Amino acid sequence: MFSTVLVANRGEIAVRVIRTLRTLGVRSVAVFSDADADARHVREADTAVRIGPASAAESYLSIDRLLDAAARTGAEAVHPGYGFLAENAAFARACAEAGLAFIGPPASAISLMGDKIRAKETVQAAGVPVVPGSSGSGLTDDQLADAAREIGMPVLLKPSAGGGGKGMRLTRVESALLEEIAAARREARASFGDDTLLVERWIDRPRHIEIQVLADGHGHVVHLGERECSLQRRHQKIIEEAPSVLLDEKTRAAMGSAAVEAARSCGYVGAGTVEFIVPGSDPSSYYFMEMNTRLQVEHPVTELVVSIAGGGLDLVEWQLRVAAGEQLPFAQEDISLTGHAIEARICAEDPSRGFLPSGGTVLALHEPQGDGARTDSGLTEGTEVGSLYDPMLSKVIAYGPDRPTALRKLRAALADTVTLGVPTNAGFLRRLLAHESVVAGDLDTGLVEREADGLVPEGVPDEVYAAAALLRAGVGAPAAPGWVDPFSVPTGWRLGGEPAWTVHHFRVPGQDPVEVRTRPSDGFVELLLGAAGQLAPAHPAPGSPPGRSPGEFEDRGPG
Repeated sequence: MFSTVLVANRGEIAVRVIRTLRTLGVRSVAVFSDADADARHVREADTAVRIGPASAAESYLSIDRLLDAAARTGAEAVHPGYGFLAENAAFARACAEAGLAFIGPPASAISLMGDKIRAKETVQAAGVPVVPGSSGSGLTDDQLADAAREIGMPVLLKPSAGGGGKGMRLTRVESALLEEIAAARREARASFGDDTLLVERWIDRPRHIEIQVLADGHGHVVHLGERECSLQRRHQKIIEEAPSVLLDEKTRAAMGSAAVEAARSCGYVGAGTVEFIVPGSDPSSYYFMEMNTRLQVEHPVTELVVSIAGGGLDLVEWQLRVAAGEQLPFAQEDISLTGHAIEARICAEDPSRGFLPSGGTVLALHEPQGDGARTDSGLTEGTEVGSLYDPMLSKVIAYGPDRPTALRKLRAALADTVTLGVPTNAGFLRRLLAHESVVAGDLDTGLVEREADGLVPEGVPDEVYAAAALLRAGVGAPAAPGWVDPFSVPTGWRLGGEPAWTVHHFRVPGQDPVEVRTRPSDGFVELLLGAAGQLAPAHPAPGSPPGRSPGEFEDRGPG
């Protein structure tokens, strides 16, 4: 095993890798830009090295600066995490040339699987089913259009060098083909510096199912079951689960074998993921989509359900062991799946404002752990969230003996997740997990887009304004020691007469201000929300004996 490993990443993935390094007794080296000088991954590593200014291009994407940091700290290996340079063949090659072990596949495998056209041709030659589509690279616009007509509309235009949905175009009308091809090329060129396209048959209401594979450098390859990743927004995964409710044992074994052959076909070593597109109406008709040559964001759900010869699984640990030259000590028949796990990605975005990116300072933080819940996070109180890097902040994962239990635990964990100061999609995800189609397991990659509007509440719930007003009125606050001037607190108290209403105004960006009035009454606090006084919840007033349970509401009309 290595003695020192540099983690060439940031945020929750760097924290996750560092956790395993600590467990194995391996010294961890974090790297950071100026924007991350006080980040959690920097605090938790054994040592940390500044690699440049806030710009990713001058820090986390700088191969020279990363290699210099490794040399200065005596690192023997580099873990790339995911994102940034994780699937960069030039980085893997540079690490090898510098005498560093790259904790991932060889550069040749990264390069091959990073080219969708070559990847498709390679796995097809190995007997893996692929989506019907164009063949060959460097096709002209007219050749792509001819291939699309031969396949039959609708078709999907895809950049050969890209991922994450960038540059993808669903084209349903033949007359629009040339225009859509030109637009796809422009976006592919801007995103990846390569405008090579391929065209594939569009599969209606598809499901996205991926297989986790693990390979050592001695020719042994196994699969670790599947993950269902069909819940996506703008081609980005937001909920993942293992196993998939769609697959039976026969289909699972067949897809697993196909994934193993895909890994063998490119000489893969380490942990990787083979992604398939699956018609929901016919799961046995699965097609290879692409291979991700790195650890996936959603790897925790696999870790929670996979048992190897009765023991647990740490994928980062096996990445390290394989990179250090160890053989896999288990075979396919030693691997089993138990229970169900589901993961939700917490992102800095505001669903109520069209999922616009959000930011701010994390003023208060609570992330559930234990009792079937796990949070992988890069946050601490005081973290500044900006727009420089990926908006994903953390992942909340829940495990249960069955899918309904895992769903219930994840909804509860999301309800218990607090990132005060930074708007996130946690509430949106919680509502999505309660959607009848999700509960029934009737998923497809377009479900979120179709149902998104109904999952975003209109405005702030009345209960939030009521709670804010109660806090301002001092309900729930500890009593101050000694004598308190009654005129200094917002209770509405006055000498000789009925208590006055205290008026509170609350403002939310883009919305009209909301007025809430409070006043003490018979040991409780009355609330009036808005001009009509729609809510009148009764709460024990500060310092008064509890005649009713805290939080009990009673309808007293407009006051």
